[in-house]
Amino acid sequence: MAEHGRTHDHGHSTRSASSIRRLKIALGLTFGYMLAEAVGGWFSNSLALMADSVHMLTDVAALSLTLASFWFATRPATAAKTFGFYRAEILAAFVNGIALVVLSIWVVYEAVMRWFSPPDIHGSGLTIVAAGGLVVNIIVLKMLHSDHEHDLNMRGAWLHVAGDLLGSLAALISGVLIIAFGWYWADAVTSILISVIIIFGAWRLVSESVNVLLEGTPSHIDISKVKATILAIDGVTGVHDLHIWTISSGLEALTAHINHDDSVEHSDLLAVVREKLHDDFSIDHLTIQMETSRKEAEAVYICESGTNCFEPSRVSR
Repeated sequence: MAEHGRTHDHGHSTRSASSIRRLKIALGLTFGYMLAEAVGGWFSNSLALMADSVHMLTDVAALSLTLASFWFATRPATAAKTFGFYRAEILAAFVNGIALVVLSIWVVYEAVMRWFSPPDIHGSGLTIVAAGGLVVNIIVLKMLHSDHEHDLNMRGAWLHVAGDLLGSLAALISGVLIIAFGWYWADAVTSILISVIIIFGAWRLVSESVNVLLEGTPSHIDISKVKATILAIDGVTGVHDLHIWTISSGLEALTAHINHDDSVEHSDLLAVVREKLHDDFSIDHLTIQMETSRKEAEAVYICESGTNCFEPSRVSR
């Protein structure tokens, strides 16, 4: 395949100013109440509130990463960083996931210790702070709802907040049980429940980050279906050296060699391939080498999201 030394601007769909403003407000609300839950948990002696504040930390991290990804997307690629700086988001997600697992294990350990020797807990303070956290999470979910269905990063942030809403609800139930029945052990049980929710989300975050860093095939794309889709196009006789990987969240890339007969031209076939990959798999960043059975020039085409395909070089055979 021909080599090319040109760098490209991997610009993608721009987000509206209102979407970014809502995201910033959501981040401010979440960060503020995260601190409130940490302080409330300390004074009420509630491990459930402390665990939920850790869960809200995951929301702050997710919202911050989403904002950072928007900012990184505006930075142009360079000769040294030809794909731009998208992988910084993945590295941050990996570190964030590991830290959350460690913190959650600590919370579970503390909860087990409290199970055998439950301390006095201010149930009223726990209930009030947990109720406030529940309200904040509902507000944030509503603010992010309009964007989460069509933006992968926003969807991830929305799911983080949805998980935290369950944590706030669990802490609220713990407070009610302590006030009504004096069941101080409920604080330990809800703490473990919240930690399990955090570990589940953090483990998925770590595994997905590792898959991206190892340039694995995205979990939501079946490479056999991609190959079958290309082979079903009129004129295509074969596909080989097919690779699909993730550059960053929501940004997939594909390289392939496509064999075709003389019934179609390179450029016409490329247009069809590009349209099919976009419509069926939302893959827009393509590097495709067209090959025919004739011993003539082979064309290498580069296609990028938001730009036209271009042919940087030809290789004589």
